[in-house]
Amino acid sequence: MSDIDRRRAERLMAEAGLDALAIFQPEAFRYVVGAPAGVAMMWGRAGAAIAVVPADAAIRIGAVASDHAAGQIRKAAPEVDLRTHRIWIDMVDLAVLADNADAGGEAVDAAYRSQARAGARPETFDREACFALLAEILEENGLATGRIGVDLEFVPAADFEALKRALPRATFVDGSIVLKRLRAVKSPREIELLRRASFAAEAGLVRMAEAVAPGVPLAVLSSAWKAGAQAAASAGGFALSGHWDYISVGSDLSDMNARVVPGAIIKADVGTLVDGYSSDGARTFSFGPPAPLARRIFSALENAFAAGLAELRPGNRFDAIHAAMLSSMRRDGFTEYHRGHFGHSVGGGVGIEEWPFFSANSGEILKPNMVVALEAPFYAEGLGALMIEDQFLVTEAGVEAMNRLPRELRDLSAR
Repeated sequence: MSDIDRRRAERLMAEAGLDALAIFQPEAFRYVVGAPAGVAMMWGRAGAAIAVVPADAAIRIGAVASDHAAGQIRKAAPEVDLRTHRIWIDMVDLAVLADNADAGGEAVDAAYRSQARAGARPETFDREACFALLAEILEENGLATGRIGVDLEFVPAADFEALKRALPRATFVDGSIVLKRLRAVKSPREIELLRRASFAAEAGLVRMAEAVAPGVPLAVLSSAWKAGAQAAASAGGFALSGHWDYISVGSDLSDMNARVVPGAIIKADVGTLVDGYSSDGARTFSFGPPAPLARRIFSALENAFAAGLAELRPGNRFDAIHAAMLSSMRRDGFTEYHRGHFGHSVGGGVGIEEWPFFSANSGEILKPNMVVALEAPFYAEGLGALMIEDQFLVTEAGVEAMNRLPRELRDLSAR
């Protein structure tokens, strides 16, 4: 299922003066088409998979993909105008020979020929063949001389130059901002995936907290978190496609062999992925009473988080949240504390953090159905890492928290 809102895409492309988007990033291909781009994207080059989104929502989405990925794409998105190219992987359908006990090489060769799968294959994929298929889609939809937005934040420079040479009649420009604005507002399916991912990650934090005891190493806490997240997903009837964690124990933030000792600060910034969509959240614990300075810093972080949350509403600018949180830290006496951003969008992009960011210069507007992570971190060598982070769905009326755990600095020795 495609997650793109064609009417919104139509409006955004009209504002940008685009006739279509040609999208090469594999995660964005899946967002547009509704199926994975396939193994040919492992080379990190542009062309093996291309999604074409005409500005006119009445024209169907087009796609270029490998013959290896074609079957899955056709099943998941039969409405897409799919053009296929050959990659290095040998393929043939031998279902017709299943009941033929005497079948041999001649019958297999005949199957190759009848399915148009005979002949040499490229070393990886044929970029020029892919660009030729893109040209076909544009030509057939009256877009051959159009202004085409490309996700240049992904496309390698060498591939972009080759694209312009291959399709000289089209005008290719950077369409990255249009794609990012499209992806920032989530579909109901995307929201549910992020809700599930947040649920599993938070269940992992509960399991991790239960494992904290004197002498327990960081690696055991990480394993406990993963086990808790996996168990929650299994109980919830869904699977995790990935997970990540940044857990620190104690005052040396780079010590991956650290163990829990009295007074240690334990910060867990974690996320799980469901169908490629990653949650992002964090909690901080201590084992025994934390140092007075740690308590004062955490109190300031709580105030900053509350100040940011008060500004988190549809129609407000992303930079307003940054200003509110930084001002709160200043009021609490931390005048040299600087933070490039206090959170970001979350979703199914390349990394954990997605654009837009709650940064000082972001004029982007919060819109309903955005899913964002609001974070207030403090990293102090010699003391420990302290962090609060929650995930929120922006609604028409305000925001809905996707997390349920208390945000305070909790002493786990008091259990």
